[in-house]
Amino acid sequence: MIKARVWVPVMTTIAMSLAAGNAMAKVTEAEAAKLGKELTCIGAEAGPNADGSIPAFSGKWLGKPPHVEYTLHSGQHPVDVYPEDKPLFEITAANMDKYADKLSEGQKAMFKRFPETFRIPVYQSRRDFRYPDQICEVAKKNALEAELTDGGLGYTGYKGPIGFPIPKEAMEVLANMNFPYRAHSEEMIRDLADVSSDGTITWGRAVSKNLNIVTSPGEIGKPMEGLMAYSLAGAILPERDRGNYTVSQEPVNFAKNKRLAWTYDPGTRRVRQVPTYGFDSPLSGSSGKLTIDQERLFNGDPSRYEWKLLGKKEMYIPANSYRLHANTVKYADLLKKGHANPDYLRYELRRVWVLEGSLKENFRHAFGKRVMFIDEDNWQASVGDYYDTRGQLWQHAFINHYYAFDLNAWQAGTSFYHDLNSGAYIANSLLQEREKGPILNKGDLTPEMFTPAALRAMGQ
Repeated sequence: MIKARVWVPVMTTIAMSLAAGNAMAKVTEAEAAKLGKELTCIGAEAGPNADGSIPAFSGKWLGKPPHVEYTLHSGQHPVDVYPEDKPLFEITAANMDKYADKLSEGQKAMFKRFPETFRIPVYQSRRDFRYPDQICEVAKKNALEAELTDGGLGYTGYKGPIGFPIPKEAMEVLANMNFPYRAHSEEMIRDLADVSSDGTITWGRAVSKNLNIVTSPGEIGKPMEGLMAYSLAGAILPERDRGNYTVSQEPVNFAKNKRLAWTYDPGTRRVRQVPTYGFDSPLSGSSGKLTIDQERLFNGDPSRYEWKLLGKKEMYIPANSYRLHANTVKYADLLKKGHANPDYLRYELRRVWVLEGSLKENFRHAFGKRVMFIDEDNWQASVGDYYDTRGQLWQHAFINHYYAFDLNAWQAGTSFYHDLNSGAYIANSLLQEREKGPILNKGDLTPEMFTPAALRAMGQ
């Protein structure tokens, strides 16, 4: 049975766990006409909230603002667009009850775990950047034509932007989160800090290259099919893992294809295919403390979970996180015992979609439940809370996004994953002390760089 679409207003908490196997009705011409007017071109509410603490979408900038000096596709570290902004106020353990309705359970747990040091500095909310016209045009086409297929593991539609700008079903929101408009090529050497409960740090470092097919210039607007992306990760630190490389290929539809991966072992000088790559397999360099599917808070095959859409709410999340990513930031100043130094963080009040995944019976995963909070302005997961299989809150994670001028869209920057039981945390995608930041949309990556043959060549 096809479920009727009903627009979900801000702050709703009505659970909408609709049958993902049923194709959803396409939106009407009248609904799609709201895109670019009442809604932004990708479906965010364009207007302010009731008291103006979330401003109206201005979209006044596409790419680099006039007052910013930045060289595109060079690996220059992000430049703060709002250098004069100061925190409006701070949320602390002492006053968090006042803001509890706009915090996640994981954020509340961080205040309880670190009552003396954890703070959320809240800045003026800014909504000044827009997407390219081509992306907006394809997004509207998707709104009118895209439908879920294969129980929500795939969808019809067109490459480039999200598939469902006006979603009403959990798997549509999940598809949007997995397929936002983002960099089509990404290269970096990134650090990973495993910060123990006593503040000591074990370091990881990796080469990372990603080629996102569905947002590549020549693919935008084509039917959503084939491969989604290629990736390569190569260990530099710790020394025992140095020279280990992995390449993977990500499908568009997990019902028709699976994620494929191959690894190169410098000890044996052999390339082998990984039987299962993803889910709760350990993320390389994280000392087994992060799972592969925690990258970007969730990625990969969603079929082990039942997904429920809990609606939309206002919440304090990291946003416009330029200061954190400056090359003047030193790891010793940023990485403190228990959590990152709040002085480098920027939170804003924003509207988020709330998506909950509960582990299906007879399926295995380290996390029994995961709840993600997805920024309506870019469709990327910003905050994630993870529960163990007993239903106990275990981890709290967040990603610091910023609008990257190289791609005219939002880039996932440094992320933090907190073990609420031990008090340890992982800081991932640190580039602040690297010579270069991420090299985005340079366009020099090809599919041939992500094959078993390419791995063998690296080991020669």
